[in-house]
Amino acid sequence: LSLGLLRLTVALALGAMAAARCPTPCVCDNLRAHVLCLNGNLTAVPSPIPQLTKKLDLRGNSFTVIPVGAFLDTPYLTHLDLQRCKVERLEEGAFRGLGRLVYLNLASNSIALLYQEALDGLSSLQQLILEGNRIEEIQPGAFGHLGSLTVLDLRANALVYLPDMVFQGLQVLRWLRLSHNALHVLGSEAFAALPALRRLSLDHNELQALPGEALARLDGATRLDLGHNPITYVAEEALAMASLKHLFLDHSALQDVAPEAFARSPQLRTLDLRENQLQGLPPLAGAGGLARVSLAGNPLLCSCLLRPFRDWLTRARVQAEGTCSAPPALRGRPLNSLRPPEMRCDHPQLPPSPAVPSEQPRVAGSGQCPQGCACSPDFRHGSCENRDLREIPRGFPRDTRLLDLRRNAFGTVPPGAFPGLKELVSLHLQSCSIGALRPGALRGLESLVYLYLTNNHLSTLAAAAFEGAPQLAYLDLDRNAFTRLPAGAFQLLPNLISLHLQHNAIRELAEGDLAGAGGLRWLYLAGNTIRRIAPTALAPAKMLEKLHLEGNRLAEVPTAALRGLPALSELKLSRNPIMYVGDSAFLPVASSLQHLYLDNMGLERISPGAFAGLGPKIRSLYLESNKVSNIPDMSNFTGLEILNLRHVPFHCDCQLLPLRRWIDKLNLRVGATCGSPAEARGLKVKLSTTFQTCPGWGRGKAGGASPDKTKAASKPSKKKRSGKSPARGFKKSRA
Repeated sequence: LSLGLLRLTVALALGAMAAARCPTPCVCDNLRAHVLCLNGNLTAVPSPIPQLTKKLDLRGNSFTVIPVGAFLDTPYLTHLDLQRCKVERLEEGAFRGLGRLVYLNLASNSIALLYQEALDGLSSLQQLILEGNRIEEIQPGAFGHLGSLTVLDLRANALVYLPDMVFQGLQVLRWLRLSHNALHVLGSEAFAALPALRRLSLDHNELQALPGEALARLDGATRLDLGHNPITYVAEEALAMASLKHLFLDHSALQDVAPEAFARSPQLRTLDLRENQLQGLPPLAGAGGLARVSLAGNPLLCSCLLRPFRDWLTRARVQAEGTCSAPPALRGRPLNSLRPPEMRCDHPQLPPSPAVPSEQPRVAGSGQCPQGCACSPDFRHGSCENRDLREIPRGFPRDTRLLDLRRNAFGTVPPGAFPGLKELVSLHLQSCSIGALRPGALRGLESLVYLYLTNNHLSTLAAAAFEGAPQLAYLDLDRNAFTRLPAGAFQLLPNLISLHLQHNAIRELAEGDLAGAGGLRWLYLAGNTIRRIAPTALAPAKMLEKLHLEGNRLAEVPTAALRGLPALSELKLSRNPIMYVGDSAFLPVASSLQHLYLDNMGLERISPGAFAGLGPKIRSLYLESNKVSNIPDMSNFTGLEILNLRHVPFHCDCQLLPLRRWIDKLNLRVGATCGSPAEARGLKVKLSTTFQTCPGWGRGKAGGASPDKTKAASKPSKKKRSGKSPARGFKKSRA
């Protein structure tokens, strides 16, 4: 009895002590280890909070900044709620010490930027809610420490683009929510390194085309939400997602879908195309698993032109939802109730139906739609695509934001071609046989951000062509006839961010070619015939982050031209005939480079000092399909997330033993195989038995790729680690 009384006394004392430590504006539930400090106008995290607290609710306060180590006194927290706290900034290390936290809610604050170390220390976090902030930019690496995260909610922010590898480190993420942002552009590797992702929400953004290249990285995703985006067309094989089962493209601006659009998504079961501008669909070849297509709310023209699609539905046993808008005799009829003889083409031209927007001019803003074009007042879009027009039409509504004039035959864009369109943001002039963009052609387009001139006949451009469009940020000149960069053409474009000149016939980059492009961040020059880059050719673009030079005729790494590019993070040299990489080839950009592509070059030799200066910042390295038999020391590449060594004929002898040991330590699929000797050919490097006869084989694991570092690397390093390295601390390698 006395022992029981003693225990009760101690418990009451501890409870009293805990209660005494509860901050004045808060309510502490010590039995459940919950603390609530709601709507208290607090400007700092209250203190002292009971150390054993598991759930801390701080909603409705006024913190502005979450400082470094703000929660070090509550290391047992599992749930932290900071909604509506007017937070503007998370300092690096703000949540350090919260290694048990599984739920963090930062919704409805004013955070504008996620810094690289802002979420450091949250190794157990499973749900991160950042909905309703003002996030405009996410620095790659911001999520690098969140290896347990399964749900990331970034809805209702101000994201305009996603750079490559922005979600690196999220190895078990299952649902990524990016709805209700302003996303225009997705990097081709934006979703790389998300092997567990099952659901991606990109609805309610500003995507004007289906981002197929970025989505192709998501092998395991089963659901994709792309509704409420101004996507007008889904091209052939636009979507290559091997596991995709449910695709939502509802409430967009779709006017056409190619027959083979989903041929590379063989598991697709449901396709939601509600509330678009589709008059019909072709038979969807390749979508063999499709079970349901929803076309409700589309202006379906149930004539003989729709009969092949109707027949395909029957053959493939696909359920379809939708009703006819025309011809008048079939208006309101469900699609699945039609019989082929009813779907006639008695009249070459049916009378225009009010339900078919593409056939009826509409009033929007303060102007009517030009004859033969379609205008959507809801989306503020205008389209005259593929109308065989010889002159650019006029008379679009003044509030038009997207103008689609693709696949016409304009030949020339004359001065003042787009009068009254001060609000125009995106202009599509692809495949229009344009050979000249005259001075003043864009005059008055003061809001223009995106200009697409792909697949035309342009060979030169004058700066005066861009007069009056100072906000232009994205310029696409792929597949034209340029033999050199249009020197001086960018003088009037102070906001130019992205320049596409891929698949032209450019032979060299000369000094002065990029004059005026001081804000350029992404330069795409793949598929040209570039043999030479002058040492100062890239100098004006001091903010350059991406340089794509794959598929050219460079015979060496353009090291001299890389000087003066302190922000370069991605360099693609794939498919150039570079057979040798010399010492310090990447030293000028060693402090910033994160992604390096050296694949498919016929590379025969890499100097031992080729990677001098490179180290933990390198996130991905592509060396596949080359002819080298060994590679330099990469033991300090501790931040690697992607390493591709496939189709490289390694000579598996004792000189390769350090590389073999280093691969053992990586939690990466590197694909390294032996090319020789004969008895090892075709075997994975890590499985080859040829190393068992090497001196020191029986010693403990070592890192590094050079024999003289084997012994040192087998000992624990005393240097401070960043915690980002996937190359250590794993029980099993998957190389």
